[in-house]
Amino acid sequence: MNEEHLRNLMVRGLAGDRAVYEQFLKELSAHLRAFFRRRLARLPDEVEDLVQETLLAVHNQRHTYEFNQPLTAWIHAIARYKLIDMLRRRAHHDALNDPLDDETEILSRSDEEAMDAHRDMAKLLQQLPDRHRLPIQYVKLNGLSIAEAANATGMSESAIKVGVHRGLKALAAMIRGQQ
Repeated sequence: MNEEHLRNLMVRGLAGDRAVYEQFLKELSAHLRAFFRRRLARLPDEVEDLVQETLLAVHNQRHTYEFNQPLTAWIHAIARYKLIDMLRRRAHHDALNDPLDDETEILSRSDEEAMDAHRDMAKLLQQLPDRHRLPIQYVKLNGLSIAEAANATGMSESAIKVGVHRGLKALAAMIRGQQ
């Protein structure tokens, strides 16, 4: 990456030339990919996320860049902070999670438990009246919006919200009663 070329693009972009600023971000992203790939040879999946996080940070902090300072030093400082943050998050995540020793057994048992839970939930839902069951099925299980669920059921949006709330409350009461 040519320091002067990139610095020139940045300065012109900050002066309001949108096309030049887009070119700056494009060239910077290529540089950042190479920067992170060299440092994350064992974690290639993290590279693109770090490139995007760094580009966003550069964009958000562009007003702090001092034109008399080297641009690459400023960018590399931001990139290093993003890299360190990612490594800290990853170390924290790894410390909280045990490695899977017998992955197959755990996953098959997990699949069976999920199927059992799905069957049990279906039985419980069947006990609810339609005004509670349908809103839960459409909104919570199928992922529809309130408006989409209202359209699908012919109920008002308010009725969908109330149905979800009261239905979940009734399900919780049924589950507590079974335990």
